[in-house]
Amino acid sequence: MSIFIVGGDRLGNIEKNLRDKGFTEIRHVSGRKKGDLGSRVPDKADVVLVLTDFICHGLAKKIKAGARHAQSRTLFARRSWVHIERALRSLPEFAPVEKGR
Repeated sequence: MSIFIVGGDRLGNIEKNLRDKGFTEIRHVSGRKKGDLGSRVPDKADVVLVLTDFICHGLAKKIKAGARHAQSRTLFARRSWVHIERALRSLPEFAPVEKGR
């Protein structure tokens, strides 16, 4: 699976945690650099993750529209692994499996 991340200057351990979850391609733009405003959502991105505490509303809106055009699933989370993992659980392949009674 591939993921395109927008926001946050550095990912730190987030990249390793995403690889542990099965993401093989991880592309990241901070959203703060001048050229980042022209960033397009890659056509092959399975998931677009927007780190909401590090980007402006205009860029978030543009990325959301680009993800819709690329038919990628869009997740919004703060730059915290707990919040990212919670957002990932909304996807069917990461949903927790309920144990039968």
